[in-house]
Formats: sequence, C-alpha cells, structure tokens
Amino acid sequence: MPRHILGISAYYHDSAAALVRDGEIVAAAQEERFSRVKHDHRFPTNAVEYCLREAGIGPEEVDYVVFYDKPLLKFDRLLETYVAYAPKGLQSFMLAIPQWLKTKLHLPKEIKKALGGAYKKRVAFTPHHESHAACAFFPSPFEEAAILTLDGVGEWDTASIGLGRGNKIEMLKTFHFPHSLGLLYSAVTYFCGFKVNSGEYKLMGLAPYGEPKYTDLILEKLIDLKADGSFRMDMRYFNYAQGLTMTGPEFHKLFGGEPRAAESAITQREMDLAASIQKVTEEIVMRMARYAKELTGAKNLVIAGGVALNCVANGILLRSGVFDDVWIPSAAGDAGGALGAALFVSHQLLGAPRKPNGKDSLQGALLGPKFADADIRAFLDGKGVKHHHHAEEPALLEAVARAMAEGKVVGWFQDRMEFGPRALGARSIIGDPRSPAMQAQMNLRIKFRESFRPFAPSCLAEDAAEWFELDRESPYMLLVAPVREEKRTVLTEEQRRLQSDPDLRKRVNVPRSELPAITHVDYSARVQTVSEERNRRYYRLIREFKRQTGCGVIVNTSFNIRGEPIVCTPQDAYRCFLACDMDVLVLENCVLYKTEQPQLGESERQKYVDSFTLD
Repeated sequence: MPRHILGISAYYHDSAAALVRDGEIVAAAQEERFSRVKHDHRFPTNAVEYCLREAGIGPEEVDYVVFYDKPLLKFDRLLETYVAYAPKGLQSFMLAIPQWLKTKLHLPKEIKKALGGAYKKRVAFTPHHESHAACAFFPSPFEEAAILTLDGVGEWDTASIGLGRGNKIEMLKTFHFPHSLGLLYSAVTYFCGFKVNSGEYKLMGLAPYGEPKYTDLILEKLIDLKADGSFRMDMRYFNYAQGLTMTGPEFHKLFGGEPRAAESAITQREMDLAASIQKVTEEIVMRMARYAKELTGAKNLVIAGGVALNCVANGILLRSGVFDDVWIPSAAGDAGGALGAALFVSHQLLGAPRKPNGKDSLQGALLGPKFADADIRAFLDGKGVKHHHHAEEPALLEAVARAMAEGKVVGWFQDRMEFGPRALGARSIIGDPRSPAMQAQMNLRIKFRESFRPFAPSCLAEDAAEWFELDRESPYMLLVAPVREEKRTVLTEEQRRLQSDPDLRKRVNVPRSELPAITHVDYSARVQTVSEERNRRYYRLIREFKRQTGCGVIVNTSFNIRGEPIVCTPQDAYRCFLACDMDVLVLENCVLYKTEQPQLGESERQKYVDSFTLD
C-alpha cells in the first residue's frame, strides 16, 4: 500500500501544505493563494484540502502528518531569550505568549482538530533546518550534495551545513541564535523602510543603485566574521531579540538617523546600505560554502532557507566554481518547509527510495491547482464576459505572441499553479523585453509598486547562453547572471549623467541592453530558463514569440498587484485583469481583450472590482 505523508508549515510565515506519496511529490501550495491574505500564517486549511483532493484521499488515509519545526524547542528559545534580556523584552514576550498558550504548545491537538477529527494517528515534528535541508536535497538532481541552510531562525539554529547521499541526509554543523545572517539582512531591510519577511528582495533589488560604502563599518561594528562564515553579532545595535523592532538606537546612531519611513523617498543612504549588506551577505555565503566543501568533499551544493532566495548571492556562488553545480528549490523559504518535512519522513524515516537521474523532481514547481478549460468557459459565459476561445493551441499562441510583439501586457494563466514565491509561467504577467518602456509600464500601471524593481526574463533554455553569462539551467528564477557584453548598449553622455540622479525612476528607464525591460542597472538579470519538459505551453509561447520577433526571451513577473498574493483561480485572474491596465488576459484557451471589457472610469472600475463575487 502506498504511504501518504502530509507536511504542514504554519503559524510563523507563509503557511503551506504538501503531500508526498512514497517519496513522490503529489501536490504543494501556500495558503495565501487560497485565502487571498498575503503571507498568511494561519493553519493552511485550504492548502491541506487541495493537497488531499489532488491525491484523491481523505485525512483518515494519511499515514503521517508532519509539522516543519519543533514548537517546544522554539518556546524554549523564547523563554531563555526573555530571561536573558529581562525586563526589556516584556512587551514582546506578552504579545507572543497568548498565541503560544492557545495554539503552538498544543499543535497535535490543533492539527487533528483542523483535519476535522478524521486523522487519528501521530503527528510528527522535524527540526526546522532539517525541513529546509530535506526540501533542498531530496528533490535535487544530485545523488550526493553538500547542504547549506540559511534563514532568520528556526528553533535555535540560524544556519546549518549537512550532507545528502541517496535517500538520507546528515547534519554536520549548526549556527545559533541570535547570530543570524537572515536576521542581519532583515534588520537592514527594516532600517531601509521595507517590511521584514517580505521586503528583503526589494533591498536586494535596490543594492545595485548604491555603493558598498558601509561594508567595512558593518564588519567592524555589527559582526565579527570568521573564516568558516560563522559570526557573532554585537547585540547592542539590534532589538529583535527583546523588542518589537529590528534595530535599536545604537544602530540608528551608527548609520546617521532614524529608519526610513515606509513609502517615503529612498535616499542615497538606503541605496548604499543595501549595496553594503548585499556585499557582506555574499561574503558570508561564500565562506560558509567553502567550509561546506571542506566538511563534505561533495562536488555539488543545495541551498534552502530564506537567504537562499538571494539570487544575486546564488549567482556569485555558482560562478565562483567552489562547487560544480548549485541547486535551489522553488520554495526555499518557510513554505518549502512543509514539503521538506514530508520528504524527510518519507525518505529518511520510512526509507522510500530516491533515484535521481540528473533532473530535479519538483516538476517545474507546477504543484498547485489546475482549472479545466470547460470550467473557465462556464465561468466567463455565466458572467457574460466577452472572450475568444481557441480550440487549437497554435492559433492561441500566435495571437498572444502577436499581442506581446505589439507592446501589449498579457496576463498568462495556464496549467498547475507554481509552488514558491516566483511566478514561473503558470500565473505570470508577461511582455516584450525589447521595449524600453515595459519595465516602468508594468511597475506603475500593472503592479502599482516601486519603479526601481527589476523584472525577470523567461528565456528558452537553449538560448540562455546567447543572452546571458549562464552555462546551465535556472528553472526557478533563483540565479542572477550578467547580460552578455555584446548585448549591452553604450550609454550616451546624458544617460551616464542619469546614473547618479537621485530619482531612481530616471535611472531605471535608461536602456542598457537590447533587452532593456529585464536588464538591471548593473547589467544583470534574474534569469528563468524555460524548457518544454518543465514548462510545457509556456515554452511553446516563447518559441512562437521568437518565431515572430527573433527574440527567445520575454518579461515575466508574478500575476498579482501590489499587496495581494499571486492569483490562484480564474476568478482571481479576472479581478486582477479588471483592476489594472493589463491589455490581454489568457485563461487556458480563452483570450480576453481589455478593449472588449466594460469601459469603466477609475472610481467605477474600483467599485466594480470590489463588488465582484468569487462564486
């Protein structure tokens, strides 16, 4: 009989559920996609229901439910930290205790209750960093690999090094709270006016605009960095262990004033701090990677934890040659812990075989729900929505590629939803990267977000080396690579002058290559390589775009507007389409054009969107 393992991450950040059958991944999804609450941390009721439905089983047929960390150990850290900083941490402690007493200390009971009482067996718990390690290694293409996990903090651990071989992992070294690369990066994120646990990638995107002028100050004052990548933080500068903020008065004094207010103008201080902490992060990751190589002797490396989403550091590590290859799972953060926990029980404890064949087993990260074309047509017809149905795929691809080549912005909704924070061609907004105005247009008209943020290219895997200094696949958009020198453009004197303009919008609109919409200010790009095996129709669309234009690259950003999760259902996608200035919406075989939808004014449109029901 097959053994079904249900993994759950919840209550801290990005709740998720994953289901594994005898070591094979059946389904995985984040709760936010169903609840429409960004970074939803509540028990993933909807995600669990989806995973069970996809597997065709009920809760009573699950063999093990496993949670992605050990709450009692985490509570131990909370108590010890409070005692160490008392009475300073009283307010933070009093805010945390009610949730612990109500839910987190009684998780087996809470989980069984959430499963409707149908699950009667044991609830298992895996250590947080072992969940990350399992998510990194077990789906990887490698028979053997060093494992590096880096995040804010799990129970006590903030980073770890391990070795994966066959269907087993072994943890060799751990690094401990409060000394944490994830929390150090989050502290600077907070100081620069971005939201902790979601704004770190904004800081990474801001870094190329600055100079790393604070790097030496960080290494001199904030941390004592060792050769193996371990470090001790001077906690006089930080407040996260005992307070409700990340940084304290000494930190503010060191960097010239109070933290930037959210939504206020970004100054050169924030740009230079972003550049500086990025450089420090890259140095720490490189030192830890070298130490992992020394400990394990492995040729390949896998990485997970929130810091593994730092695709700039990942690209530098890959190009360093310390390891032959580096692999990062699509959901490297806490959501991926649900999948890692399920895989850990299936392989490590139950002995499910694992037979890597040089390709990863994440199925292109397409692990979420899929919607039938007939159901989409019924929804559109039921609402009286004007649309064009293409029974044959070539006609659909020809029409969509032509719209993109004409400068249209397209919402692309196909196949199973992606698992992880990146849209990978199933729930994506796409466009022509050759357009100098596309980045600003997407940021301001579609995403309603900061205009300095770069967009990613989706590139035919066979064409990647033509456009980027990248000699391997990057299927999950977690590697940054330089745009090839011959594809770059020479800046005029006026454009060079804009390089130092304090208004980032002027800097970002300077075309720097033949693909200006995806080329960042430092001539880099966060590349997704697209193959037909992984990406199916998305690959064929880009191939058709290349047939029409000669360019096998398109712009790809997540299908959502600022402040909301990536869309899950056709209803979500239609609402988003109405709410912004997107030109075309593709729902499987149905194509909708904005010009054929109700022509509403700004206030009317918002009212219409707000009142639209999801039935």
